[in-house]
Amino acid sequence: MEKQYVRSLFDSIAHRYDLLNHLLSGGIDFYWRRRAIGHLESLRPKKILDVATGTADFAIATMRLHPESVVGVDIAEEMLKLGRQKISKRSLDRIISLQSGEAEHLQFSTGSFDAAIVAFGARNFERLETGLAEMRRVLRPGGRIVVLEFSRPRVFPFKQLYFFYFRTMLPLIGRIISKHHEAYDYLPDTVMKFPEGDEFLTILTKAGFNDTKEDRLTFGVATIYVGTKV
Repeated sequence: MEKQYVRSLFDSIAHRYDLLNHLLSGGIDFYWRRRAIGHLESLRPKKILDVATGTADFAIATMRLHPESVVGVDIAEEMLKLGRQKISKRSLDRIISLQSGEAEHLQFSTGSFDAAIVAFGARNFERLETGLAEMRRVLRPGGRIVVLEFSRPRVFPFKQLYFFYFRTMLPLIGRIISKHHEAYDYLPDTVMKFPEGDEFLTILTKAGFNDTKEDRLTFGVATIYVGTKV
């Protein structure tokens, strides 16, 4: 996905992004993030990188792991501004820091982090495998990646009902609330095109991760992918 387009798109809906996420998922996105963070509990990471952090919800969710530091990066500055406000309100400034950055060109030394995470952002990478390989590079040996992303239900009749909602109702609701006519056409389009399941696990393996696995959530509406750097 072309980087400048993605940046301008998310900058333009930043002020309504959180409301729409929670509304359109029925609030279940909170549970999805908690479940994803649970895949890091055994690792007990001290240094965490959150790629495509947006307004920092996933970075803030890592606080249950008691990390020493969390760094969030994103290409959309308006999203980062809102994220910094959230972090400040929670007095987490000493633990969580946000900065502008691209998944394909992470400005960190090799082996800098114990865990690298991304929620609902991998499908916006300009070059998916390059972004995942960069996340692997900045992990220490034994470090873990956790990717939370929308996926496509497979079971009748939930699959048919969900696709109707996702392709018809979601863009309509999104346009009404965000006042942006492209953003919530973009969302279902990227979800439908994004590799999922075994296909995404294969890409994770090609990017250099071992012990890859998936954890499908809510009838397959979202999926958690996990891998380890050996």
